[in-house]
Amino acid sequence: MHLNFVSRSIGVCILAVCSFGLVFWNMFGSPVDFSFKELNTIPDILSDMPNPGARPLKRDSEQKFLSRTLRLSNNFISDFSGLTDTISALFAEPTRLAWLDLSFNEIRHIDPVLTQLKELRLLYLHGNYISKLSEVDKLAVLPSLHTITLHGNPIVTEPDYRAHLIATLPHVKMIDFSAVTKQERQLTSVWQRGRNLRKSTGQSKVD
Repeated sequence: MHLNFVSRSIGVCILAVCSFGLVFWNMFGSPVDFSFKELNTIPDILSDMPNPGARPLKRDSEQKFLSRTLRLSNNFISDFSGLTDTISALFAEPTRLAWLDLSFNEIRHIDPVLTQLKELRLLYLHGNYISKLSEVDKLAVLPSLHTITLHGNPIVTEPDYRAHLIATLPHVKMIDFSAVTKQERQLTSVWQRGRNLRKSTGQSKVD
């Protein structure tokens, strides 16, 4: 009985993951995947070919990719230099990039260049070297960002790490592959009011 239940549960989970992948494939097209390429900079992908995927990549008449997903995970990239020019050269609709995966690289700072990607919805930055919560503040202006990963960065040891992300990113629904709950939002609201009060009290004392 127990084994049957576990088997059914695992089957449901696998189906959910597959369904998730299919939904995003349909929405964003097959990912343009340059993971595990030993890249040192983002523009390095212009002289390489993407990894083959489960579905073939589609291109327009100019041979630019009809996709909204770029994977650059497991490389040696340390910054965002050349991102704008690179995606403009590769993608048919560069400003509509929706999913950017830069996990497991050597990034220490979040570049404001990301704020140009107004339709960015998923941003994977786990497994890097980001250490300050203030780095996340740069992403607050992104209107569609609902999923972000930062686990495996020094930043996760900061006090109130998760509360800060929820307060800073108004549309976030998923942090480090864990859904943001209604209770978390309520507690974050209380935390934020307390933080603002402490700031205003401290400012009054200075004045």
